[in-house]
Amino acid sequence: MTAISLGMPSVPTKLAERRKSRQIQVGTVAVGGDAPVSVQSMTTTRTSDIGATLQQIAELTASGCQIVRVACPTQDDADALATIARKSQLPVIADIHFQPKYVFAAIEAGCAAVRVNPGNIKQFDDKVKEIAKAARDHGTPIRIGVNAGSLDRRLLQKYGKATPEALVESALWEASLFEEHDFRDIKISVKHNDPVVMIEAYKQLAAQCDYPLHLGVTEAGPAFQGTIKSAVAFGALLSQGIGDTIRVSLSAPPVEEVKVGNQILESLNLKQRGLEIVSCPSCGRAQVDVYKLAEEVTAGLTGMEVPLRVAVMGCVVNGPGEAREADLGVASGNGKGQIFVKGEVIKTVPESKIVETLIEEAMKLAEQMEAQGIASGEPSVSVAG
Repeated sequence: MTAISLGMPSVPTKLAERRKSRQIQVGTVAVGGDAPVSVQSMTTTRTSDIGATLQQIAELTASGCQIVRVACPTQDDADALATIARKSQLPVIADIHFQPKYVFAAIEAGCAAVRVNPGNIKQFDDKVKEIAKAARDHGTPIRIGVNAGSLDRRLLQKYGKATPEALVESALWEASLFEEHDFRDIKISVKHNDPVVMIEAYKQLAAQCDYPLHLGVTEAGPAFQGTIKSAVAFGALLSQGIGDTIRVSLSAPPVEEVKVGNQILESLNLKQRGLEIVSCPSCGRAQVDVYKLAEEVTAGLTGMEVPLRVAVMGCVVNGPGEAREADLGVASGNGKGQIFVKGEVIKTVPESKIVETLIEEAMKLAEQMEAQGIASGEPSVSVAG
């Protein structure tokens, strides 16, 4: 009899082969090539407030962020970069607009990379030779970050608005200026607030260069809207193998950006999954309060660092099947719940004991998995219908 594998897949499936790109090194994190897709965010503190910025970086580190960007609009911010770069647990990218002098300050400060926005830095093209030399001397990668909202005026006049073609032409033009000085330690982003325009821009860019690509939907909006826009855009591109690092832009705390980013990667099997709660959306068939059960189980298991799938189901239609296919599950009904472990019913408990039983069995499974060396990075929680 052929054995049927249950629970988490041992070998994640891929939707597409990864686009072949050159690889750069952002501090300790490789970007591009065969390196895993990384998750970034950006601090919301004043960079000149070193303590607050480092505290937020610590929170981002704990949430599973891999690279952090900090704004540098003033001289006070530039003066703080060296301390932040030295004390940060994450590679620090300095975000530079308007003033080219801060590009040099960031490089000198030891930042892991520098993001430049060619569309709004004064006389940027004239400074490329100097920037390329300084970056090469310090081993500092440059991200060419083109934004729809700050596109070079010449390209706006040529195309009429920030079209995919305009974004790509801007990025490749700036990259070519660095190439003239034999500098290719570059990654590129072409962000737009419209996912359709953004997707098309990245597809065109991916076909015309081999630089690693930083994906982002700029000004994506409040948490719900921004999450949907980012998931749609990133999913469309990553499912085609396009994209090497991502930043979810939300009008929300940066830790929330990281949670969404990691969840997108996990959903595409581009990152090993952590804790996953599979719960039904509830309906007229449900005989228990599925919302409450799922929330209590999630709260009880948050922080678990093994890839564990837990099914919390509220009726006898889909419940047994989903619970059987998870590592751990419950099919509830008639005031009780059947507890499944690795596809087998191990006990039936009263409804009042479902949550504590699931948590107890999850802890046992986690101990077994940790003993076997099965672990993941920062866990995440997804609720699926």
